Amino acid sequence: MNGRGRTKGRPQMLAGKRNKKIDARFTEDEYAIICKLEKTLGVTKTELVRQRLLSNAGLLVVNAKELIVLLDQVGAEMGRCGSNINQLAKYANILKKRGMLSPVVIERFNVLFEQYLKNQQALDASLRKVFRMTGA
Repeated sequence: MNGRGRTKGRPQMLAGKRNKKIDARFTEDEYAIICKLEKTLGVTKTELVRQRLLSNAGLLVVNAKELIVLLDQVGAEMGRCGSNINQLAKYANILKKRGMLSPVVIERFNVLFEQYLKNQQALDASLRKVFRMTGA
């Protein structure tokens, strides 16, 4: 081949090219904080500084992998709680049919179920807040 018709690498970017550079100096303590954030959040130092400077100040930078793992754990625990509630309700119905269900048991179940619902609503509100803060 004589090289005709071949391009020299990728096409040049017309817009959005990052060609300006800012140098910043940090103390040892500041740099250690930046390195720790880099490892914790899973982003490069450059991306971390860019997000912190240019993103909306109200947004929070989070490690997405860690957030997903934690949300998965919370969801699994909520599922187990729901299963336990279903088992208790089934057992209460069996006792009711046999005439062995105590009003004290009913009252205690209702109190615990109300608390479960309040916790679930608080969790939903907290998750919405996290999503708003992360810009998701």
